[in-house]
Amino acid sequence: MRPAHLLTVVEKEFVSTRSGLHTPVMLWGPPGVGKSQMVAQVAARQQTPLIDIRLSQMEPSDLRGIPFRDGDAVEWAIPSMLPNEHRHGSQGILFLDEITSAPPSVSAAAYQLILDRKLGDYDVPNGWAIIAAGNRQGDRGVTYSMPAPLANRFSHYEVDINLDDWVAWAYTNHIDERVIAFLRFRQDLLFEFDAAQNPVAFPSPRSWEFAHRALHKFEDHPELFSGALQACVGKAAGIELAAFIANLDQMPDLDAIVRGEGTDTPREIDLQYAVATALVGRAIRARETADAQKIHGNILNYANRFPQREMGVMMVSDMHRAIGQDIFAVPEFAVWADKIADLMLY
Repeated sequence: MRPAHLLTVVEKEFVSTRSGLHTPVMLWGPPGVGKSQMVAQVAARQQTPLIDIRLSQMEPSDLRGIPFRDGDAVEWAIPSMLPNEHRHGSQGILFLDEITSAPPSVSAAAYQLILDRKLGDYDVPNGWAIIAAGNRQGDRGVTYSMPAPLANRFSHYEVDINLDDWVAWAYTNHIDERVIAFLRFRQDLLFEFDAAQNPVAFPSPRSWEFAHRALHKFEDHPELFSGALQACVGKAAGIELAAFIANLDQMPDLDAIVRGEGTDTPREIDLQYAVATALVGRAIRARETADAQKIHGNILNYANRFPQREMGVMMVSDMHRAIGQDIFAVPEFAVWADKIADLMLY
């Protein structure tokens, strides 16, 4: 399932705790696709606490608690990391990350916690959703086969790779537009992982964020720049990104496009992707300005100049995801939509 849909699933599961309809969720996917970040994003959006427990780093007693003698009986000290209404609040998300990397003795201790929302005398507060995540066995991580009793305690979702969802996230999180443009141009490189090769650095949604950081840190060090990118996303992808960025000095004047002046579109397809991505960034930055509608209109006019109309459709689609329904109020949107109506119907 694509990340945008999984965000809705996790959010619905959190909200459903109020009506008693919550089912624990298990997110499956390879490393670096954003499983943990999706859960954190939902917690931030709902303004609710998130308790992130890495089961791979735990012993059974870390969950069950430590026994102590109380007269002739043995009691259990409840771990302070588990959700507590007084310490953490009445609502939140308990996130059991790396659950498939936990040894069987630890996952067995989680059975009762996940299904019955209990662990000995401890009860998970009613308003807390339980979400788990882990890698699949073929992902070359330290993984154990999930026991059937544990698997049967979850609803299971597999995280798909989706470029449109990543691009929407990237604009929201201020990822460098050159990285976004490159991945629009080389879509197959958003995630490229060959478990048989067991690579150290490889392209993934997580590592492209690292490449964004490296770009800003090493751009003024030409002798280090390409190597820093390769260290984040692997040799082949890093070299391609460095070459792509080096070619961007041939881009047209973006300021002139935003002002509405006649500007030709580049012939090279990689530069067209770069222009389209940069203009979406300009549209986002103009959103809160007094000239927003004029700037958006000029960008929409430019969308009709691309030799391939699909490029304009991609750019306007990204604008819509980034700035929302305000784009429909721009007069130039109707003009653009009329010109590509046959393409959209097809």
